[in-house]
Amino acid sequence: MVVLPIEHSLTNLYNNRASFSFLLSSQYGVVERDKGNRTLSILNQYRGDLFGGATAAVVALPLALAFGVSSGAGALAGLYGAIFAGFFAAVFGGTRVQVTGPTGPMTVVMAVVVTHFAPNLAAAFTVVVLAGAFQILFGKLGIGRYIKLMPLPVVSGFMSGIGVIIIILQLAALLGQEAPDGSVLIKLAALPAMLDQVNINAVLLGGLTLAIMVFTPEKIGRIVPPPLIAIAVGTIASLIIFQGSPAIGDIPSGFPALRMPHIPLADLPNIIKFSLMLALLGAIDSLLTSLVADSMTRTSHDSNKELIGQGIGNMVAGLFGGLPGAGATVRTLVNIRAGAKTKVSGALHSVLLLAIVLGFGDAASKIPLAVLGGILVKVGIDIIDWQYLKRIGSAPRADVIIMLTTLSMTVFIDLISAVVVGFVMASVLFVSRMAEAQMDSAKFVYGADQSKDLSPDEEKILNDSDERIVLFHLEGPLSFGSARDIAKLLQTNIKKDVLAIDLSDVPFIDSSASAALEEVIQRLTEIGDTVLMFGVRPSVKLVLEKTGVLQLLDDKNLFESRLEALRYAKVILTQNKPDDS
Repeated sequence: MVVLPIEHSLTNLYNNRASFSFLLSSQYGVVERDKGNRTLSILNQYRGDLFGGATAAVVALPLALAFGVSSGAGALAGLYGAIFAGFFAAVFGGTRVQVTGPTGPMTVVMAVVVTHFAPNLAAAFTVVVLAGAFQILFGKLGIGRYIKLMPLPVVSGFMSGIGVIIIILQLAALLGQEAPDGSVLIKLAALPAMLDQVNINAVLLGGLTLAIMVFTPEKIGRIVPPPLIAIAVGTIASLIIFQGSPAIGDIPSGFPALRMPHIPLADLPNIIKFSLMLALLGAIDSLLTSLVADSMTRTSHDSNKELIGQGIGNMVAGLFGGLPGAGATVRTLVNIRAGAKTKVSGALHSVLLLAIVLGFGDAASKIPLAVLGGILVKVGIDIIDWQYLKRIGSAPRADVIIMLTTLSMTVFIDLISAVVVGFVMASVLFVSRMAEAQMDSAKFVYGADQSKDLSPDEEKILNDSDERIVLFHLEGPLSFGSARDIAKLLQTNIKKDVLAIDLSDVPFIDSSASAALEEVIQRLTEIGDTVLMFGVRPSVKLVLEKTGVLQLLDDKNLFESRLEALRYAKVILTQNKPDDS
């Protein structure tokens, strides 16, 4: 493998950068000194980006090959995805040091796409182009900030499910067999037959690869990435010791040809469905990686710009037969740790991969599929959220149910359904918890002993009212989750003539809660009670006006402060003395 000495040389060069700088400067004479100083200044400025991009390219090479083979589109499709998506996402994206390329989650979806449209790869890559267009649209519409709101149990279950799928997809390669087309269940059902015809050399190669991926010392891994070691050792071992294990096969080299989009009308609904699936998944994957990059570099990314960059990269990748890409966490971290500071690093990573592709086809064709399978099994293991799984016994039961539901649906149904169902479950749980919190904060005050923040004047009015003036206090946003409970509570048979609703601590109200207030006002008015409101914020007042609630109250029934409302309530009691007989 020619890249091994390249990586070794780059590492030595980085470790001896002071000597390298001196060597460069010493090569110029007096006449060329200014030019040499400018060149050296540029090298110093972008030195971290140069080493970051080069290191990220070395890490990306074996993963791109493995993802390409796993997707069914071919090893070269993985490399083209890393090249084109990586370059354009780096140039146009909103995260300075992010490295984009094929990832496990994106490859899982692309494998489904390739299988669905086989043998029509043109339609499959049209899905990639359209997915990029959707991502650009997401960025233009400002959806980036909402994608980051995905609940943790959903993300955890989704990512763990992706990890399980990646592992299942590699079982055939590790056994030296060809996996059947179809769903995960079909692939699992085919395992007994594959075990009867197992290729022992493939099994040993896969085991060797996995051992290298797991047990390579960290000091060595910093110099040469374990996937690269695994490919080099595994390929050599397959040629000398474990002969007969299936390999990648012929890989055409050279610059790819342009593939024009092809949309059969009969397949248009599926093309749109898969495109949205890739677009949403790529957006989530990329923005999560952007957050990791922010925490590492103490910077802040532009979510919507990042989506636009990812979309441009995926559109170009699809036009040239490349896999869709997303922000790759491992490659991004490698890039940052090597000293990357700007977008130059991500773009350089793609340029170096292109240079390798143009003359690397013959060497890559001999890489055993079992070696790539072993690499991806480790990727799948790393994607599984083991940290959450370890806490599953102590985590809230509802969150665990959401996580396991999302995981199961991801593996056995499909990714979009899993995310949608998980998100809906989490949203319903959140609304339920918010409603409980709102009802816990709601309280009636009909005497000085029910509240500690009353002024002397307010206490006197309440005490003198003989509990016929009732204050009702609410806190937090009022939404549909608590609307019915609030309406029921406000219509309880508490002895009162005046109900003063305190909205001073309510920053938001939706139409459902507004309708509940309307029902309360109408009901209490019918039985002769008076409803007052005070402390209504401008945003809440606007909603109450649009929904017609304020039309049920005279302007004289709205007050800025509690004391004003209580003084008016006292006047009402004076004018309408209750009949106790």
